[in-house]
Amino acid sequence: MASKSGKTTTTDNTARQARIAEMRRADKARDRRNKIIAITASTAVVAALIGFGSWMLMSQKQKEKDAAEARKAPVNGEQSWDAKTLGRNHVDTPVSYPMNPPVGGDHSPRWMNCNGDVYTGQLPEVNAVHSLEHGAVWVTYNDKAAKADVDTLAEKVRKTPYTLMSPDKTQAGTIMLSAWGKQLTVSNAADPRVAQFFTKYVQGPQTPEPGAACTNGLAGK
Repeated sequence: MASKSGKTTTTDNTARQARIAEMRRADKARDRRNKIIAITASTAVVAALIGFGSWMLMSQKQKEKDAAEARKAPVNGEQSWDAKTLGRNHVDTPVSYPMNPPVGGDHSPRWMNCNGDVYTGQLPEVNAVHSLEHGAVWVTYNDKAAKADVDTLAEKVRKTPYTLMSPDKTQAGTIMLSAWGKQLTVSNAADPRVAQFFTKYVQGPQTPEPGAACTNGLAGK
């Protein structure tokens, strides 16, 4: 009887050790699978991040390239004046400009605020010209402009630093965009040349004083 009992105990111990060994092998196999899954997931995340980063970089470069090309392309129908012939003296006396609205010339020492400022009253030209010298685009319109177009342009100006907008009952064109030495006339705000003019001339290559302030100047109505 004792011998039989001892044999049974040995068999039980062997079976238990076998089960323990099998459990350990299963745990190791599970750990290996988890590590493989974690590594695979991490690799996929890293690859996705690298891919997204590369796409963002390429997208930004494409935007910069498009903007550079837009600056080079001429704006159909724009008028140009030789910047060298436009005076740039600061004066405290009235100035008679050869074009309306003016696109350059002698002007007041104070500029109009042009940080996306929309004015409801006509501006003093001598101050607005100083804003153009700082690289601003000045949007003006007469009584023929539709209210919807005025509202659309006002919204665009408010979102764009180095721009200003005001009515001008005396101008010939319905809507006119002016930069230093440059001017464009359009009949409505939907004209694609409006966006092109902004892209090309807001702080564009025509600017005599790039980076000069468009705030802390004269505030109109």
